[in-house]
Amino acid sequence: MNFQRFSLWWVIALALVLRLASLGLYPLMDTTEARYGEMARLMVETGNWLTPQFDYGVSFWGKPPLFTWMSAGSIQLFGLSEFAVRVPHFAAAIGVLALMGWFARKHGRSALITILVLATCAVFSISAGAVMTDMALTLAFTLAMVGFYQGWLGSRRWSYVGFIGLALGLLAKGPVVLVFMGLAVMPWLMLQHGVLGAFRELWTRFPLAKGLLLMFAIALPWYVMAEIATPGFLDYFIVGEHFKRFVVSGWEGDLYGSAHDEPRGTIWLFWLISALPWSVVLPLLMWQRRQWEALRSPLFSFLMCWMIAPLLLFTLSGNILPAYVLPGIPALGLMVAMLCSDEDNRWLRGVAFVVPAALMIALVVLNTGKADERSDRMLLTAIDQQKPIYYVDKRPFSGQFYSNGQAKILLPETDLTQAGPDYYLIGKPDSINPTIMTRKLSCVQKLDAPSGRVAYLCRN
Repeated sequence: MNFQRFSLWWVIALALVLRLASLGLYPLMDTTEARYGEMARLMVETGNWLTPQFDYGVSFWGKPPLFTWMSAGSIQLFGLSEFAVRVPHFAAAIGVLALMGWFARKHGRSALITILVLATCAVFSISAGAVMTDMALTLAFTLAMVGFYQGWLGSRRWSYVGFIGLALGLLAKGPVVLVFMGLAVMPWLMLQHGVLGAFRELWTRFPLAKGLLLMFAIALPWYVMAEIATPGFLDYFIVGEHFKRFVVSGWEGDLYGSAHDEPRGTIWLFWLISALPWSVVLPLLMWQRRQWEALRSPLFSFLMCWMIAPLLLFTLSGNILPAYVLPGIPALGLMVAMLCSDEDNRWLRGVAFVVPAALMIALVVLNTGKADERSDRMLLTAIDQQKPIYYVDKRPFSGQFYSNGQAKILLPETDLTQAGPDYYLIGKPDSINPTIMTRKLSCVQKLDAPSGRVAYLCRN
């Protein structure tokens, strides 16, 4: 192995080791990470592995359970910690890297450059250690797309692997994986075989009946059991999350968060920013190299359709987040690899090092207190959790997670005289101070946290 190749592997190792080491160095932040981390903790505590819950007895209908199963299983293995809930999503990212490296090598392309681009792509690096649904979906969709292409080349076994990937996608984020698949493969098949030929090739090259049966055999039982356990789930999840979320601007039916009303087409800007630095490198390479043979090859056009499928789906949607581009990012790595050669290793190393360097800076910033501004870990770890804890006005998910579910919301009917000799009140000053005055409580301020909340120790 020459020095240039070794240096690229070194950058990859640095990016991955830094991300792995960071998993336990900062708190779960509100709202996404803390919410999903709390759902995993609740799953382990209650033993309810069927329906995720975001509070005791309150089912979460917003997403299927695969990502929760991942974090909950890790909690059982490693104990309750930030590292435990995050590391399965890092493992899923490693799975994507390994699969794309194999795919690249299988087709005579550089696995090294493919993995380098992915490991040092901003949105991939961030998502690799975040408690979200997106990396589980990306691994499933990558499995589906690799299985499809290998099936198109004649591998029956890989065709079935592709259907397994779709089943996992249904358990990771729902029917959106089928939409991604359709937007990616149907235009590509039409490009290769014509409109009529696309449907003919789809029927003759793939075991559609058996494959779909396998997909539904894996994924459908959970959907049926979830609807039986919590009636109304399918109506909310299928109609609400997969129709109204995309066509209703500022959709107010979301039970678990706030709708994001971005201008139409913003997803392309999100891709440009989230896929840095490679979102800039790829079009420059396509323009400068003009490797028409590579650009016109079935593999390159397949990767292009794969990469833009999520962007096409969300182009007319305003209710979007930057992480929505992630399922198409694995294709970006192999596209760059197809346009590069060993002579490019020197400048590739410099470009790739941007993300590890940014990650190191981010870790320093997060550990100077920035992360604590979006988490109540500091408050909950500093107080005596043997005493009752009440949140005034609003209880963040980090408050639930770091109190092991012991923190309660102070309701108007809550009788604090029954709380014991002393207890804690936590909240923002503009909420907690009027409560203390109105209820004529005897309280002393104990902590003032970066999150903006304060903790008072009160006595009856």
